Amino acid sequence: MSSPDFLQLPDLASRALAGSVMYANDELFAERENLVDPEPAAHDTSDFGHKGKVYDGWETRRRREPGHDFAIVRLGVPGVVRGVVIDTAWFTGNYPPFASIDGICVEGYPNAAQLQEAEWEPILDKVELQGDTANSFPVQSEKRWTHVRLNIFPDGGVARLRIHGEPRPDPAFLRGTIDLAALENGGDVVDCSNRFYSSPRNILGLGRARHMGEGWENARRRDDGNDHVVVRLVGAGMIEHVEIDTSYFVGNAPGWARLSGTADEASLSDESAWVTLVPRVELLPDCRHRFRVDADRPLRYVRLDVYPDGGIARLRVHGTLV
Repeated sequence: MSSPDFLQLPDLASRALAGSVMYANDELFAERENLVDPEPAAHDTSDFGHKGKVYDGWETRRRREPGHDFAIVRLGVPGVVRGVVIDTAWFTGNYPPFASIDGICVEGYPNAAQLQEAEWEPILDKVELQGDTANSFPVQSEKRWTHVRLNIFPDGGVARLRIHGEPRPDPAFLRGTIDLAALENGGDVVDCSNRFYSSPRNILGLGRARHMGEGWENARRRDDGNDHVVVRLVGAGMIEHVEIDTSYFVGNAPGWARLSGTADEASLSDESAWVTLVPRVELLPDCRHRFRVDADRPLRYVRLDVYPDGGIARLRVHGTLV
């Protein structure tokens, strides 16, 4: 069975994008913070604590009264939700049989108590869950959300909550010189030649990579070609300077790189429409490379070519929206 298309979109709730579980009405067996861990849930059959089996997820006690349990998540980046994954990995006799998800869009930084009193709207109606399964559900809504609430009926354990969608950051913070490629600002990868070891979307992530696994690494090429990634910027912008970071890539950094740009989607396949921003330049391993760019027109897409292959930790494209 093929995976849903929405799984290719960023996880807006992920800790990697600064998502946070603000509140859970109960977390006796396992902490709520595990819900937004970007890594898959782990499991050790021998790991027991004084409260019982230790699970890498969020697990509530067995309810002996009416009601249901819930957790409130602040999205790392607000956005339009296209699909959700309620992952019950490793929860077999203790997963919730049903769940639903609500959403809200609020300004500022309301606390957990204020959010509990707010008026939530349904994003995903009550659905049936399977145990030890990445339960995936598409979402049909064009609304922008800042927080989601996971409701489980009546209780149980959920390993991970993934909220896949399109980032819609507050435009008030997109003024002046910004990173036009950043995932948190609404940039995204639209094409990539090879994703063998890790996702190219990593190069648009928050902060600096902490290790090689947090960058984009392709397979070793055995032909005469080269690898590339194409990024759709937040919007059309005047690019001022860029950063190509090979941090932690020592024996597997690209030998050279080139960055080019184009103005619209229609010209992505037209090589003559691309303008050179950084001509082919030699790269050093484990190094942040910064280059001034004198773009004479607004651009919406950039293409990073690496020669012949190799890993990139981060790509920053600094400029101003037009």
